[in-house]
Amino acid sequence: MDVAKNNQWSLSSRTYNALRETLILGSFAPGERLLLDPIAHSLGTSITPVREACIRLVGEQALEFKSGRFAMVPELTHSRYMQLRLIRLELEGLAAELACGRAAQSDVDELSSTHRAFVAAERSGDFAEAKRCNRAFHFRVYRLSGMEMLVSQIESLWASMGPILSLFYGMRDNDYIGAAEHDNLITAFRRGDRSAAREAIQQDIIRGGAPILRYLNEKEAAA
Repeated sequence: MDVAKNNQWSLSSRTYNALRETLILGSFAPGERLLLDPIAHSLGTSITPVREACIRLVGEQALEFKSGRFAMVPELTHSRYMQLRLIRLELEGLAAELACGRAAQSDVDELSSTHRAFVAAERSGDFAEAKRCNRAFHFRVYRLSGMEMLVSQIESLWASMGPILSLFYGMRDNDYIGAAEHDNLITAFRRGDRSAAREAIQQDIIRGGAPILRYLNEKEAAA
């Protein structure tokens, strides 16, 4: 009985991690429905662990339940975005500051390599790869903080932020290509400048969010 329970928990946990990762990578857009049956089929599991994963993500405010058949990514509003941004600025800024004091040269070299791949993907229009590289870059930084609880909180925020990134890459007036603040962060790491590392991550969030805020302001004005 205990083995069966452990297996079920492991399956539910794997399903949750897989579904959360799809959200983080921006595979779904704000307002999009997530039908439980197709998700279960794609993950090769039954609908029960998918429903359990969705319930956990609803608790983290990354999803909403609309019926027993599907969950939904919350619609993007000005209030929701600003709450996410404010919390991200504090938590991710802290993680970058702490990481700066712990990063070895090999870590900085790896960040540089990931950033180059990110820039190349954006410039070629391969936005799926760009989002993957961006995620890898940021969480390489955050894990260097050595604070797993902090990283876990940031990952939960990114489950809500990922769908917004899918919107970001579809915007025609997106003028923040290449994420120059990544370069500033790398420079801060090389110098061991913790304050500059915090500032670089925070500016990355602010500059990346500028077209999203313009979109939301225009949407509210039209309404």
